[in-house]
Amino acid sequence: MLVHRKASTRAPAGYFAWEAAGLRWLAQAPGGVPVVRVLGVGRDYLDLARLDTASPTRLAAQRFGEGLARTHLAGAAAYGSPPGDWSGDGFFGPLSAPLPLALTPRAGWGQFWALDRLTPITRVCRDAGVFCAADTVVLDAVARRCTEGHFDTGDPPARVHGDLWSGNVLWTPGGATLIDPSAHGGHREYDLAMLDLFGAPHLPAVLAAYRAVAPLAAGWRERVGLHQLHALAVHALLFGGGYAAQTLAAARRYR
Repeated sequence: MLVHRKASTRAPAGYFAWEAAGLRWLAQAPGGVPVVRVLGVGRDYLDLARLDTASPTRLAAQRFGEGLARTHLAGAAAYGSPPGDWSGDGFFGPLSAPLPLALTPRAGWGQFWALDRLTPITRVCRDAGVFCAADTVVLDAVARRCTEGHFDTGDPPARVHGDLWSGNVLWTPGGATLIDPSAHGGHREYDLAMLDLFGAPHLPAVLAAYRAVAPLAAGWRERVGLHQLHALAVHALLFGGGYAAQTLAAARRYR
């Protein structure tokens, strides 16, 4: 079997073991999206099965949507819970500059999103000069509304990929395969919002097929920007550009 090796001597301790744990956990979902196979893991490397690529088709996108719904329905212990038998926190972001990702089980989604996603990245961005004091007020107001449960939908914790932008969906001759997760117990709308963030092939077909298997709560389209806030703020921190303004524009819709 051909091997693709991800390697870095600068990766934080546990980074590759964390990614491997997430891949194995996602792969355990009955009927879920196929996941790249883990072949071996060490302190500074992760060996994966090498995959052939292909152009995405509408049929493959529909199957991806159906499989993603089943992956989510496999569930998680709690919002913020780690994947499988992993203990401790995880990581989010590119291998060149991964950020710590809090994995603390929470009773509700709003509390999890506010305490373990929005508030920490807001503080990091403020300290780095990405957000000013007035910007922080806007994001803190959104976090407060989340904590109060304004955006909770009653969905149980889902088994989410956690970084499901289009670059982490590899299209092969057999269909979509998941790579590079930040897997945890989260809201299923989050993965869908990440697919929307930078655009994904045949996204309307993906969403229609997903909803046929697992209908979404009313108002899900209006919450897409809310679920994108953490990733947008991370991009503002790491890449600058217009991401800070984009983060704040999205946040003002929910404050």
